Amino acid sequence: SKMTVKAVKMPCTSANVYTKVPDGGWGWTVASAFFVVEALTYGIIKSFGVFFNDLMESFDETNSRISWIISICVFVQAFTAPLSAVLSNRFGHRLVVMAGGVLVSTGMVIASFARTVVDMYVTIGIISGLGYCLSFLPTVTILSQYFDKRRSLVTAVASTGECFAVFSFAPAITALKEQIGWRYSLLSVGVLQLGIVTCGSLLRPIIIKEQEEVKAQPPEESTETKYMLENEQTCTSIESIDSGVEITTSPSNVPGKTKAEPKSDEPKQHGQIPVDNNSALPAPKTKLLDFSVLRDCSFICYAFFGLFATLGFLAPSLYIIPLSLSLGIDKDHSAYILSAMAIAEVFGRVFAGWVLNKKPIRKIYIELICVILLSIALLAFPLAFEFWGLMTCSIYFGFMLGTVAGTHIPLLAEDDVVGIEKMSSAAGVYIFIQSLAGLAGPPLAGVLVDTTKNYSSAFYSCAAGMVLGAVFLALVRPCKTGLCRHHHQQQQQQQCVEENVAGPAPELPDDFIDMDIGKAENSCKGCDNM
Repeated sequence: SKMTVKAVKMPCTSANVYTKVPDGGWGWTVASAFFVVEALTYGIIKSFGVFFNDLMESFDETNSRISWIISICVFVQAFTAPLSAVLSNRFGHRLVVMAGGVLVSTGMVIASFARTVVDMYVTIGIISGLGYCLSFLPTVTILSQYFDKRRSLVTAVASTGECFAVFSFAPAITALKEQIGWRYSLLSVGVLQLGIVTCGSLLRPIIIKEQEEVKAQPPEESTETKYMLENEQTCTSIESIDSGVEITTSPSNVPGKTKAEPKSDEPKQHGQIPVDNNSALPAPKTKLLDFSVLRDCSFICYAFFGLFATLGFLAPSLYIIPLSLSLGIDKDHSAYILSAMAIAEVFGRVFAGWVLNKKPIRKIYIELICVILLSIALLAFPLAFEFWGLMTCSIYFGFMLGTVAGTHIPLLAEDDVVGIEKMSSAAGVYIFIQSLAGLAGPPLAGVLVDTTKNYSSAFYSCAAGMVLGAVFLALVRPCKTGLCRHHHQQQQQQQCVEENVAGPAPELPDDFIDMDIGKAENSCKGCDNM
């Protein structure tokens, strides 16, 4: 029979209580909220380039110093991921996301009144960067808890919010700047980001509480009657105490049975899950941040995959337009290349979610194939020398980027990595490790470009990082299976040690049954003679 998944609202926490993962229900509302949060966080970050020329002219700064605004923002967003996990475990996902929305909007609004580039470092880089972290990570974590079979597909589709934002926000903000200027446009963006607070209010906590089936048991016979029947069936004598074994015939002699316990005949309330008061244990205290994932070899390999793969996530979007300009392609056509990359990323995310939603399938291997194909896409950029060649590479890269970028964080919930129970803490540690590559990736590519005077070297460095990431990703599954096998062997060894310490079971004398049988036969003969 199909198990009921009707949600029950708890008055104190307003949590949705299910008997199993709903794979829908209120989860669709959470997925819609995640779509908007993606658009108002990563979508704004990727569209911030439309302000670069205005900021350079207003502050009289170089392009490199202006680019540090986003670099600091991305670094703070990833570096504070463990803090986001701690706050989510302590105060819940809803309050953390709402607080993050307030920080994002506050930083952007204050930045519209900035007088120096250092002010932008503090407002957008630190304040908004912290808000981005508090908004994004708890949203994707709670979305994974609402879905099981459809998790990959729903997360991939909902994460396309940033792609649609890149496609629509950049021309919209550009048109708005021509009407009211860059400062009021930045102020409008900050006010728009208050929508994150509304999305956070929709993130109801979820509790999965399995319902135990209670089977009706026949009424038990009295203990004394049961033992009397056993004596008759086995033809043993009540006087067999002489054999050295005492057969108890009274419930008062049964160990631990001093008094018959009356059973309650009160009917249980409808929908209430029975709880044994005697066996109830205090609920385990939730850890604010579980660093035990760092002892898991499979998670360590997956974290190194994220560290090196991040080198290939950011730099191509930053250097595709300079590369096209260096090949003699005009600015308008260069912008079309970036837009085509964003649209292809949407299809890549949806396709990856659809494939990973198939059963049965080993998702970690599908991710590995996508990472290898993404490495090939990065190596193809330096081989293009005209518009259509770059357009083809950009579409191919955008599609493969979508397959990896939309699934690498939700994949933490799979048993091949850490599992859904530890995903919140694991995601915080994982993104924290990614922050190092997020801060160092674009400057490293810039140093190579300045040294070689060729933008192709930036794509070679991204490809090298992606190949290293593929190597560590290939080690995740072997590490997990090897760790499980080692744990199973340890359990067997511990069981053998316990058996050796306990010693062999005491052997009963071979003749004690014969003594009882003989005594019973003599008793029967005496009765016949009488």
